[in-house]
Amino acid sequence: MKITKSDRRLRIRRGIRTKIAGTSERPRLSVYKSNKAVYAQIIDDSKGHTLVSANSTEINSGSNVDASKQLGLKLAEKAKAAGVENVVFDRGGYQYHGKVKALAEGAREGGLKF
Repeated sequence: MKITKSDRRLRIRRGIRTKIAGTSERPRLSVYKSNKAVYAQIIDDSKGHTLVSANSTEINSGSNVDASKQLGLKLAEKAKAAGVENVVFDRGGYQYHGKVKALAEGAREGGLKF
């Protein structure tokens, strides 16, 4: 049986999730990419609550990478308002490149530490 790209990503994602988990002190910044948008949320895994969320459809930007960077800045702004400064970055099985990298850099510029 051939392993598809999505199956491979899910397998990698499961491995990553066994190694990292968000706590109340350092919640998890989770990234998901669809064909149309990029979604990011900050999750406290010990309670099972999403503290802050944002997506690229809220941002009016031409390029996907630019929208991801703006998404990171917006997410950092919302996180600061919720009292979150330190996070664990969960790239969700995606390569740290392009949209995911731009989102992480934007969040760092916004003041999140990970």
